[in-house]
Amino acid sequence: MADGVRTDSKGKGEAFADWADGRLGIYGLAKANLRKVFPDHWSFMLGEICLYSFIVLILTGVYLTLFFDPSSSEVIYHGSYTPLNGVSMTQAYESTLDISFDVRGGLLIRQIHHWAALVFVAGMLIHMMRVFFTGAFRKPRELNWVFGWTLLFLGIMTGLTGYSLPDDLLSGTGLRFADGAILSIPVVGTYISFFLFGGEWPGVDFISRLYPIHILLLPGIMLGLVVAHLILVFYHKHTQYPGAGKTEKSVVGMPFMPVYMAKAGGFFFLVFGVLALMGGIATINPVWAFGPYRPDLVTTGAQPDWYLGFSEGLIRVMPAWEINAWGHTLQLGVFIPFTLFPLILVALGVYPFIEAWITGDKREHHLLDRPRNVPVRTGLGVAWLSLYGVLLIGGGNDIVATHLHLSINHITWFVRVGSFVVPVLAFVLTKRICMGLQRADRDKVLHGRETGTIKRLPHGEYVEVHEPLDQARLHTLTQHEQPAPYEIGARVDANGVRRKVTVVQRVRERLARAMFGPGTQIAKPTEKEYKELTRGH
Repeated sequence: MADGVRTDSKGKGEAFADWADGRLGIYGLAKANLRKVFPDHWSFMLGEICLYSFIVLILTGVYLTLFFDPSSSEVIYHGSYTPLNGVSMTQAYESTLDISFDVRGGLLIRQIHHWAALVFVAGMLIHMMRVFFTGAFRKPRELNWVFGWTLLFLGIMTGLTGYSLPDDLLSGTGLRFADGAILSIPVVGTYISFFLFGGEWPGVDFISRLYPIHILLLPGIMLGLVVAHLILVFYHKHTQYPGAGKTEKSVVGMPFMPVYMAKAGGFFFLVFGVLALMGGIATINPVWAFGPYRPDLVTTGAQPDWYLGFSEGLIRVMPAWEINAWGHTLQLGVFIPFTLFPLILVALGVYPFIEAWITGDKREHHLLDRPRNVPVRTGLGVAWLSLYGVLLIGGGNDIVATHLHLSINHITWFVRVGSFVVPVLAFVLTKRICMGLQRADRDKVLHGRETGTIKRLPHGEYVEVHEPLDQARLHTLTQHEQPAPYEIGARVDANGVRRKVTVVQRVRERLARAMFGPGTQIAKPTEKEYKELTRGH
């Protein structure tokens, strides 16, 4: 203040912030979003594990690109790993050995990168299953489900390309397996194989072609999908489990800043620390033990990473069917399972749209389902997981046979039969368990919680004392809807004219009855039933 005139005393930082806000509108954007409320539940951390593993993958991948040489040129190895000295190998394999033995921290970073890839794919699968079982994919989040599904598919493809870059005997065997599957495609299979590998297998260009796909193309697409996924999570607001005060229009939780960001930051370093610990003490993909790839050799016990065992299991247990006609051979034993793998994944990707069509529900859903209250959907999810588990056994049938001292033929036939029987049994069992849990919830609402206290009545009967549930718990157990399944209605109208019913309508009605009709829901207690019991009648 000088001569009654106030002077501007803003610091340089504040002045710069005002300048930037006047041009970018950062303050208004931050004010509207940084105090956004997020619900809190342990299962929501699954998505965070995926995100943090992806960040670790990028950081470690950048470090590895500084030392990896994606070349198929042949060299003679003279390095720190004495057992391979004098062996002919590609520069890609040589640089992988140099990273493992000569670059400071190279082996640790390699192993962190590989473990992070496995955790990333596993986290995405478990996260998607959480979304599936709770119905978090319903409107308005169908597009976000597709983003997540695409990330899972791209993650599998990125893992395959990265797994193949070192050009060791194990990865080369896996890539040869992939080439054989591609060759089984009628008419165009040979052309696709020649295009990918730069000629007849193993070609001379496949490493230099896989390298930019692995470090640039696929990660770039995935990074864009991750950003879009997070933007939609912010825009739609986070789903939440049913409970007191939680509705379709209100969210109960903590603000994004500072609470959620502090917890998320701490969790990131926890995930990073666990991955670093795994990379430091648990050996994974020891390429020096396998040696360089040679087309005339196959490693004993060659196994893909777990997320590709599903596809290999399909091919290993498929009968060796083939058709020879007009001078061409169609390898059905490879082509059929190779086609089934993406079809099964596509069925998972389009499921939200199928369920929305069956139910005809166009409302927005921000409250999650309890899996027991949608037993058919839960049964389908468990059946899919059981099929995955059975085929994973098929993908490692030789390892299972040698370690458990079983016949590989018996294991193969178990997988062949189990691929059809186990998912059906898993569906039926899961559905019955869900129905039993619904009955238990109904009894708990009407009769209260078992206390373990035994009381003797005047006439000598012993009964267990039940404690009534509080209102919050009652709300959680009874808030779910039980909509009637879609029905076409009367086939003949009031004037006796027969209505035209399409095949699509009939299919929709049957699917709706199977999913939400009789035998899939236990009726919730009515208010009248509850009052009669609580009043002592």
